[in-house]
Amino acid sequence: MRKRAPAIALLAALGLAGCQTAGPVADLSNVDPTTASPANIESLTAVIQQNPSDPEAYNVRGAAYGRAGRYDDAMADFNQALQLDPNFAPAYANRAQILRRQGRDRDALADYNRAIQADPNYALAYMSRGNIYRQQGRPDLALADYNMAITISPTDAQAFYNRGLAYQALGQYQTSIEDFTTAIGISPRAAEPYGGRGASYLALGDAKSALDDINESLRRNNRSYEGWTNQGLAYEQLGDIQKAHTAFSRALTVKNDYQPAQEGLRRTGGAAA
Repeated sequence: MRKRAPAIALLAALGLAGCQTAGPVADLSNVDPTTASPANIESLTAVIQQNPSDPEAYNVRGAAYGRAGRYDDAMADFNQALQLDPNFAPAYANRAQILRRQGRDRDALADYNRAIQADPNYALAYMSRGNIYRQQGRPDLALADYNMAITISPTDAQAFYNRGLAYQALGQYQTSIEDFTTAIGISPRAAEPYGGRGASYLALGDAKSALDDINESLRRNNRSYEGWTNQGLAYEQLGDIQKAHTAFSRALTVKNDYQPAQEGLRRTGGAAA
């Protein structure tokens, strides 16, 4: 049977960045959902009323608005923060995340550039800009940004994971495995680095190692249609067509229009959902 390219999972989380100094947390990817509650936003508004010249106060409330899906309000707060302090890097990064959610990647890139110009040691801005480059099919530029992020923040599992994805895109699978392994060592409970490493093993034709990692990933997140698809590809490489068919079917219960899973189901003897 002809070996097929693995369906590599991409991390799509877009977090809003908080200030890197001590203060309220304003990172959309890490805060508790109650941060976006009306009661909390009301309390953040009270803080602004008491400190109307504090750009961080607007940045924090803007992140809460972003978490709540109130993008216009979030943008207004980030704009106000930048009016108060044109060199406030977290507000540029947060505004860029909202722009990305609105499909305005070119404008988001401009804001990441401004964040880096304002604070050349702002690791999150490099990593987020690298994500845009990687998703645009520009892995060389992404790799340069991830390298900077890791230099600045050498214990950030996310940065190693993202750099692993860039190496995958460049076809440097063994190097990507090293980065995913580092990410796992830093954050062993995360599903994505196991899935990424499994995809690289698949690309190298090591289906047994791939299956071990993919299963670890699915134990942590059994709603990953990419993970189930990669499990199917691994079983396919191992010649277990029945288990491959089951895995592709499971992927389609999560995302019924996922083309790699549909194709896998057809190859293993079933019709796509």
